[in-house]
Amino acid sequence: MPTDVKRQAVTELAELLRSSSAMAVADYRGLKVSEMQSVRRTLRDSGVQLTVAKNRLLKIAADEAERTELKPMLEGPTALATIDGDEAAMAKALADALRPFSRVVTVRGGMLGSQAIDAAQLTRLATLPSRDVLLGKLAGGMAAPMTGMAAVLAANLRNLVGVLSAVADKKQQSENAA
Repeated sequence: MPTDVKRQAVTELAELLRSSSAMAVADYRGLKVSEMQSVRRTLRDSGVQLTVAKNRLLKIAADEAERTELKPMLEGPTALATIDGDEAAMAKALADALRPFSRVVTVRGGMLGSQAIDAAQLTRLATLPSRDVLLGKLAGGMAAPMTGMAAVLAANLRNLVGVLSAVADKKQQSENAA
């Protein structure tokens, strides 16, 4: 029979799952308490919340939050990293925080929105440039054709001015010679 404490924990976990735009599941087996605190601190500085909960409670919360795709990843000691915002930032922060412990900690996968992703996709997400850099590249890509066209049109005007200047010089030379 569930206790009030467990019901409250499930409610809080379900709300966390609902409010997260991205999450990652990792197996933290083998980490010392001090190492786990270091990982939490690093993630917290990046705006990522790391939660350790019993798999049974997480599975119930996943059902309540309609995130059932998460349930197959909940086996063994589970740490859940969540963020409400930039998904790539969460993946980068998690990769950076777990890099010193890569021999011990394994990332099982995660979710982007309501879609499950595996560990390889999460790693690829971590290698993406930041949102600002991607927006800058997009703006540069959109501006490049316009810049090129402006340069071509300006070159034609420069050439016309050069030809007219040469004709005027030639005409002035012929008048001076006569």
